[in-house]
Amino acid sequence: MFTQATASILASMPLACVLIGQDARILSMNAPAEELLGANVVGRHHVTVLRQPALLEAIEQALHGDIPQKTRYNSLSEESDSVYRVTVSPVAGETGEAILVVFEDVTDVERAGEMRRDFVANVTHELKTPLTALLGFVETLRGAARDDAEARDRFLGIMEREGERMNRLINDLLSLSRVESSERRRPTERVRIDELIISTMSALRPLAEQVGVTLRHRIEGDGEDLTAPCDPDQLTQVFSNLIENAIKYGGTGEIVDIRITAQPREIAFRGPAVRVDVIDYGEGFDPLHIPRLTERFYRVDAHRSREKGGTGLGLAIAKHIVNRHRGRLRIESTPGEGSMFTVLLAAGA
Repeated sequence: MFTQATASILASMPLACVLIGQDARILSMNAPAEELLGANVVGRHHVTVLRQPALLEAIEQALHGDIPQKTRYNSLSEESDSVYRVTVSPVAGETGEAILVVFEDVTDVERAGEMRRDFVANVTHELKTPLTALLGFVETLRGAARDDAEARDRFLGIMEREGERMNRLINDLLSLSRVESSERRRPTERVRIDELIISTMSALRPLAEQVGVTLRHRIEGDGEDLTAPCDPDQLTQVFSNLIENAIKYGGTGEIVDIRITAQPREIAFRGPAVRVDVIDYGEGFDPLHIPRLTERFYRVDAHRSREKGGTGLGLAIAKHIVNRHRGRLRIESTPGEGSMFTVLLAAGA
């Protein structure tokens, strides 16, 4: 057996480590390894504990070939799936050779890579559709519709809409990048949230009137302190997005309410807070969508969203802005009854 000093070294390692002897039995393991593989496995044959073929093959090659190996290990549980990068290395000890198996959790790295791939694929798809339409109409205008004034005007109108769609998407991507780059810097300027809301409503009232929606706002509570440290431009972007979405997608209810409340104590912040609820009484949606609504390019109804000029990035931008303010974004919806989007902002310094 390896000495107590070896066990102490393993215990000090932050990564999960398993020591396997030449007889293929587990000699020692540290606490992270017990958490990953289970307790009371010392002395057992490694095959009964590490059952994944790729890892077993790497251990066998290291045992018999004395050459370090690298492989992957997937841990499946009810809570989440994890991916580990595994290094299998021969080591020398006081009583002979052994194999040290080290597990490095790379789940976050894998997910980040997957998110980047999905993001590139989504951006490519979102840009390719209007770009293909533009190129197709350009080709048509140069050919069959060259001398057809009516068709030319119709095609140019469609091209303009597709160009505006691409421009909105690019602007949202740039906005998302700027927000992410500043997310760790918390704003310090104190601003009256009710004044931001009233200004935002004034800017969006023509859109609301165009589709027959009435915007209403009310202040609940004493309303004495509705200030919070914030970036006024970024918060205006959040409220504009939420109210515009309520107009576009909840407009069948004909009313959008914006409720502003000064809360003396909010559990999430353990102190005072300003709460803003944007409520529509339209179609609503299945609550199953709520966990993914703030993902980039996720839409409840993709076709309807594109028809209304949505880029699929608005709520993702709102989430990052609210995160920068150390706030909370909450979403509730009931099919047939409407939706409520809530922004909570800490009012303390």
